[in-house]
Amino acid sequence: MNSFLKDNKNLLTYSLIVFIVIPIFGINFFISFIGNILLLLLLIPLLLVILVFIGFNSYKSKINRCNSCGAISIGLSEKCMNCGAKLDNISNNNQFDKKPSESTIEVKAEEVK
Repeated sequence: MNSFLKDNKNLLTYSLIVFIVIPIFGINFFISFIGNILLLLLLIPLLLVILVFIGFNSYKSKINRCNSCGAISIGLSEKCMNCGAKLDNISNNNQFDKKPSESTIEVKAEEVK
């Protein structure tokens, strides 16, 4: 048996590498590969939802509604394309300039029997 080991020293070395070292790294690689795929399957939809949310909010901020005719205008135009009335941008409206009496609702109390 000793003569076999002496003659095939390289064969023994390579077989130890194949049967011991590669399966250890192979299993480790396989576990990390599956983990990375699962991580991507969770993070890519989350990233897409965040991008859609940001895009929807930026799109929503560019929509103006005409107070005269009710037409919807997209963009930074100052006049309604339908009736020519001046559009009030949501960002230009300062709601702090209004009097509190214009914003409140009068409520009358009624007795319930």
